[in-house]
Amino acid sequence: MTLELTESTLAPFAAVCTLTETAAPADGVGRYAGVIDDVWTIGTKVHGGTMVAASAAAAARLLRATDPALAEMAPIAASSDFLGAPDPGAVDYEVRVRKIGRQICLVDTTLVQDGRDRVRTAFTFGHLDDGEPLYAPEHTDMPAEPPADALGYQGSPMGDIVHVAQGAELFLDKSWARFLDGAQGEPRLRLWMRPLAGDQADPEVSALFAMMAADMSPPVSMNLGHFGWAPTVQMTTYLRRRPAPGWLRIVAVSHEVGGRLFDEDQLVLDSTGAIVAQSRQLALLPQRR
Repeated sequence: MTLELTESTLAPFAAVCTLTETAAPADGVGRYAGVIDDVWTIGTKVHGGTMVAASAAAAARLLRATDPALAEMAPIAASSDFLGAPDPGAVDYEVRVRKIGRQICLVDTTLVQDGRDRVRTAFTFGHLDDGEPLYAPEHTDMPAEPPADALGYQGSPMGDIVHVAQGAELFLDKSWARFLDGAQGEPRLRLWMRPLAGDQADPEVSALFAMMAADMSPPVSMNLGHFGWAPTVQMTTYLRRRPAPGWLRIVAVSHEVGGRLFDEDQLVLDSTGAIVAQSRQLALLPQRR
């Protein structure tokens, strides 16, 4: 399946990860400024996974400034608390190195807007798992790229809300998304996502893109008739390896949807079927109207 891109040379996600140092690092603390364009929003607010990935870029920037020998380390784990919902536009990052080690480094990043802390993330940096896995089940039931009947976000009601589809290609598996037909089904969803050519060409940006993609699924509770904003209580994100070029496959499932809270796990596979990123979050269940 070949899809035409009208602006394939752009790198909109790289712009999110491009930061300006606002104060020279001192005593393990760095400060950076960035801009998150309104492309990276769900509704009127900035997409959570985008903020985590941009915070990871800030953490990596300070870690490398602290010791250039650590440049090969990547943000393999992130634990995020969402203190507020930022608007698109200018943001600041306050970064603090907590530990420097040969195998593991710890860095904390706070995303700040208008003088208020909005997202706090504790990052674990280490070396990516680029070797052959000892055990990895195959996900052969999901096509490697979106089939002809997949729902494209651009030009659809989903795209009117999920503006991220303006900065990447995004498709939803209609066979799992029962809510599209007004029906109910299992709390699970599947998507395909691909960065634009410029973002895919940069290995570091494509890895951060994969981290962002691990928060790309709509709330799986929509298949149970619960629509609306599902505020994330806490989210943990893992980066396992850099993705191969091509489509990312995203599988989202829940282990339990309670009366107040629900969990959602998202698994991101690259075009070879390798696991590149994962996330687990606890969120508030939107109440039926």
